[in-house]
Amino acid sequence: MKDRTRPQTSENTEIQLVAGVANALRRDLNRRDFFDLVMPEVLSCLGQNAGGIVHQRDGQWHPEVWLGDQLEVPELLIGETLDAGKTAYAEGWCVAPLVPAADHGNAETLESSIVSSPVAALLIRIRSMPESDLEGYTKQVNRVADLVSTALQCIDLGLWRINRISQLQAVMDAAAQWHRLDDDVALLHGIADTATALLNCERASIFLWDKRRKKLIGRPALGVSEGALEVDDSVGVVGEVLGSQEPRIWNGGSDDESRVNRKVDESLEFETRSLVAVPMRGQRDDLIGVFEAINHKGNGFQDHDTTVLNDLATHAAVAIQSLKTRKKLLETCDRLVEDAASASPLIGEHSSVNKIRKTAAKVAKTDLTVLVLGQNGTGKEVLARHIHFESERRNAPFIAVNCAALVESLLESELFGHEKGAFTDANQTRQGKFELATGGTLFLDEVGDMSPGGQAKLLRVLEEKVVVRVGGSQTIPVDVRVIAATNQPLEQMIVEKRFREDLYFRLNVVNLSLPPLSQRGDDILLLANHFLEQFCYQIGRPVPVFKRSAQLALQSHSWPGNIRELRNTIERVAYLCTEEEIEQDDLMLTAAPRQRVSGNAPIKGTLNDATRQFQVEHIERAIEFCSGNMTDAAEYLGLHRSNLYRKMGQLGMNESEDE
Repeated sequence: MKDRTRPQTSENTEIQLVAGVANALRRDLNRRDFFDLVMPEVLSCLGQNAGGIVHQRDGQWHPEVWLGDQLEVPELLIGETLDAGKTAYAEGWCVAPLVPAADHGNAETLESSIVSSPVAALLIRIRSMPESDLEGYTKQVNRVADLVSTALQCIDLGLWRINRISQLQAVMDAAAQWHRLDDDVALLHGIADTATALLNCERASIFLWDKRRKKLIGRPALGVSEGALEVDDSVGVVGEVLGSQEPRIWNGGSDDESRVNRKVDESLEFETRSLVAVPMRGQRDDLIGVFEAINHKGNGFQDHDTTVLNDLATHAAVAIQSLKTRKKLLETCDRLVEDAASASPLIGEHSSVNKIRKTAAKVAKTDLTVLVLGQNGTGKEVLARHIHFESERRNAPFIAVNCAALVESLLESELFGHEKGAFTDANQTRQGKFELATGGTLFLDEVGDMSPGGQAKLLRVLEEKVVVRVGGSQTIPVDVRVIAATNQPLEQMIVEKRFREDLYFRLNVVNLSLPPLSQRGDDILLLANHFLEQFCYQIGRPVPVFKRSAQLALQSHSWPGNIRELRNTIERVAYLCTEEEIEQDDLMLTAAPRQRVSGNAPIKGTLNDATRQFQVEHIERAIEFCSGNMTDAAEYLGLHRSNLYRKMGQLGMNESEDE
């Protein structure tokens, strides 16, 4: 039988090598495993027994993979070959340069490769070969080297992409953590820690640019134990970065020593051996500082380190400026809340007010529903706002609704909202007061004047804590603290079937009753002075003082309109009284309207008798009000003290003088 086996040609072996390399690439191998699988086929294709891949490290050539006898490599020949950039043969060696991955293809993409190939070459030990075959053989080696170089480029690129994805994921995870921090120092520590881990270095420094002072300012989180580190914005590598707005690398031993600011090392008792720095840009692409990594733990920083540091710098700048913005917003919000709280303080030292204030402080820490009772003008809304601003809901809305001003047909839409087209003139969807107050407090004033239908709908919302807009079907959860107020006698209204008993008990979880102003004693003067200072500040005039007669008049007035009437009185005085002291007549107080005596029978006695009786009672009340101080009583009555005694004698009253 004839042997039909044909000898292997160089073309056949190269085709087999290409197929082997392709199969190896499909398996996503790393460099080490790739060489273990492919290198025997390379030597077989080239018909040799010894050879491998060598690369340069620390100025010397070392085998990355080698098959066959270990021989001393021809370093001079390798260097000359790489300098010439083409395959060469000499002294029994054939050397073919393997171009590093970063020099192939898309350099912008590959320059950040952490695993890119070092300067390397394919080294083959050649057995005796005729001179005539060397040229063709050299070309074959060159083709094999190109194949291996291309395969290594694919491997390195794949590994770089995996590593790059891992880096970006680490940066994104770190950035997410940074945005959760509310402290400057903790944020800078977090940024620095991430940079040192990803760049495998000892320290990372963020220098923020003080453009006005021409300084770069590092902070305690940057490796400085105490205080801030300041350097001129034109000094050192960071100065180069700031001036050029481009990344810079410095590695000791290979770069100009003068580029490093050794004064900083001396002040920190630290030695900088290598560093990489990149510019930091703000949200408006403005230059805000420099991000620097110091002392690589390996062989120094490379170009790919600038890519990683640039990623970190981008997210770090956003995190720093976002924290700064958040803190400003929080400060502004707190200031606005404090201003709103101070605009309507719960003023008073009367025992009843102190008791209410103490109870309100306890209630504010809860979400209990509160019912505030009191006459018109006693400050029910002020108390409601006080509870709101003392609670954890203080930064959320306070929405006040006057239930008496809402007819039943509009009440549901006003409180619960409506959908577009729900009724005539419903041109767009509108949120109700419950939705607008979500997270905060809803104050329902004059709840006793609410219609029966409105009471039923309000009760449902209070129990279920959801609303349904008019014309809608979707339930909307609401988180609202309800404070209701009324001047109506709700218990009597329940008996008369004018107010729902179940709604009353739902609202009356905590009951706070405000006393009339006439029963608050010296609080009248406290409130009067508060309003006077407030109005004079608005007008821009000095604050006058109340004379004793004016003080007595304020305290003796019945104040049927309560605090609202007092406020209006003081507003009038602030605008109309131009003197430094306020007299009794400046108050322009009028007597409260009196109820008519029932029946048609006249008061007994003559007009003179009635006049005398009124004068006696009026003087007695004045003396009692002034605690028996005749001087104050005379001033209150508009008389001189001697004239008061003379009048009392005429009326047959006791004229004994006070001590």
